[in-house]
Amino acid sequence: MSAIAATAQSELLVGVTTLADYTNCMQGLLGFMPDGSYTVKSCATDEARQNVCAYGVFSGTHTGQGGPLPPTGKRTDTDYVYVMQFTGGKISHRTKIWNAPWAMKALGWA
Repeated sequence: MSAIAATAQSELLVGVTTLADYTNCMQGLLGFMPDGSYTVKSCATDEARQNVCAYGVFSGTHTGQGGPLPPTGKRTDTDYVYVMQFTGGKISHRTKIWNAPWAMKALGWA
């Protein structure tokens, strides 16, 4: 199976170009934000354009070792949107739109 392309409008995800890379990145994030979770707020399908958009909120507190700084104990609740493009009934590309500077400021990283 070929790699599913992934892009993001987020400084923290520069260089993450496949869905597998993104999954690994998020697993690492949960290492230093062990309470990390997300809530899907809305999901829409556009059959004519063969894509699905999902809007959610990521929540987490930097309590574990790792990340750009020692644990700050600060929390973020930040909005994000995924747009998943389908080809032949399967995801062929995923884009994440996320205001990373907002999250970084909330976590005390900026």
